[in-house]
Amino acid sequence: MKKNIGRTDRIIRACAGVAAAVAAFLTDGALTVILGIAAAAMLFTAASGFCSLYVPLGIDTRKNGSNCSCGDGSRE
Repeated sequence: MKKNIGRTDRIIRACAGVAAAVAAFLTDGALTVILGIAAAAMLFTAASGFCSLYVPLGIDTRKNGSNCSCGDGSRE
């Protein structure tokens, strides 16, 4: 897995993941499960630096990453 999440993106995901986890503990019912899954996904992607949804969209939020499909690493 090639990392495709930049520093700012990772910080935002980690904060949102913690907030979702706290909200999951404070709620009950189906919302707890949904928030728990969302929290786990956000925390995993923040920790690993890889988002599988970014791959088909061609998104790379790292500063040295490339958003274009030109193959030479330049941004257009």
